[in-house]
Amino acid sequence: MVEKTFPGQRISGRYFSDLVRSRGGSLSHSYFSNILAGKVTQPSEEILKALGLGFGVDWRFFKEESEVVDDVVAGLQFLVKRRTGEISGVAGRGLDAHGLPPELLQFALSLLEESEQRGGPEDGRPGGAGS
Repeated sequence: MVEKTFPGQRISGRYFSDLVRSRGGSLSHSYFSNILAGKVTQPSEEILKALGLGFGVDWRFFKEESEVVDDVVAGLQFLVKRRTGEISGVAGRGLDAHGLPPELLQFALSLLEESEQRGGPEDGRPGGAGS
């Protein structure tokens, strides 16, 4: 990913750390070097967010697709409960007066359908953890 993002450049841990900091994040140069060396294989969400800032991508890019889908499904289930009144008193963020764009809504519905087709586990979430 370093080569794709910074073609022809030699990127040091210090340079990347400074880049992340300039974009509002925090990542030590030694930690980044350990990631590149393969010494860190399960970075925290905070580190993933810092990596996203440095590489100019959404931090979820570094997560497994199934984890992202599970997050989206959980968020959609929350929105459904909010809309039906099962959950109240929560301020919606990131939505304008028109709600979700049609293409995002269609994508979300297709994820829910796929999740339901996989079947729900004991915890009751469609698709379940680890699917």
